[in-house]
Amino acid sequence: MSSPTLVTSGPAVVASGAEDVSWSQWRLIWAKFRSHKLAVVSIWLLGAFYLIALFAQFLAPYGPWQPSPYAYAPPTRVHFFFNGRFVGPMVYRVKIQSNPATFERDFVIDKSQPVRVHWFVRGAGYRWLGLIPSDFHLFGVGAAAQINLMGADILGRDCFSRDLIATQISLTVGLIGVFITFVLGCLIGGASGYYGGVVDNVVQRFMEFVTCLPTVPMWMALGAAIPASWSNLKVYFTITVILALRSWTGLSRQVRSKLLEMREEDFVVAARVAGATDWGIILRHLLPGFASYLIVNLTVEIPRMILGETTLSFFGLGLRPPTVSWGVLLQDAQNLAAISSYPWLMFPALMVVVCVLAFNFLGDGLRDAADPFKE
Repeated sequence: MSSPTLVTSGPAVVASGAEDVSWSQWRLIWAKFRSHKLAVVSIWLLGAFYLIALFAQFLAPYGPWQPSPYAYAPPTRVHFFFNGRFVGPMVYRVKIQSNPATFERDFVIDKSQPVRVHWFVRGAGYRWLGLIPSDFHLFGVGAAAQINLMGADILGRDCFSRDLIATQISLTVGLIGVFITFVLGCLIGGASGYYGGVVDNVVQRFMEFVTCLPTVPMWMALGAAIPASWSNLKVYFTITVILALRSWTGLSRQVRSKLLEMREEDFVVAARVAGATDWGIILRHLLPGFASYLIVNLTVEIPRMILGETTLSFFGLGLRPPTVSWGVLLQDAQNLAAISSYPWLMFPALMVVVCVLAFNFLGDGLRDAADPFKE
């Protein structure tokens, strides 16, 4: 018996074979999305990023501000064999010696003293999700040695731990900022498209004014206006609002154009005759009609938010130490000497690139899936 084949004729996909089965809209979208390999890989990659952000303190062997004498230590190599015998993950102790020729410090590996890597160890204390106190870490070597999988910075702080913990700030800035953008874009664009007339003219002129403002200089000006005495929490939410204030206009225009197209449809007239309020029609009938386009827009806006926070923090106008974000970490790589001598300081930039590309590929997949009949 031959297996059923999918044909795209008519308003739904049907399976030709033993029986015809109509597919729902969401099943069509999912089937189309799975055919986009890069989008599928991206959604798994982004899921891993957010899992890392959720359990960053547990995965990190050290605290983000925990110093050590190993300033600018190179990445630590993990070994599994000692004297030809498998012993599990281990590292060697590192001794710091002064080089009389270059007047620099050299890190000499002492291969006679291996140190085992232990799992589920106690270390620097932290509060998981800011609420639950704990000091458990996934792995560590204790005080016997130092394990820096991605090297150390100028104060000897573990770059691997700091990069993991920085994902919490950099990734959540995008989510919170996009939520604010989504609310502003839907409400303002919905009012403009539904009411039209004077309301539409006023809103459109205001959006044109906001759109004409240069993005980076405006972010820098607003970021510079943040008082230096503010707490990190206030700065965090202020940066989020600043990023959202510039990003809502694109979504608002899309919502307006869709509502101008749909506001005279029969179901809208019927809802109006039945006594539904204007905002009830917008929120319950019009916006859900193009929810797929809104989802695609959100996946495009999140990387813009991440890049905005990284840019502001990199120039010292956003988040500031001791807050740890990708932009704050990249402040240590602002000169070519640091990059050439300590290239591991650029790893946060690689994380930004991978995360932004993943969001863009995910947006492409969702954009294609929103129109399952598009070849």
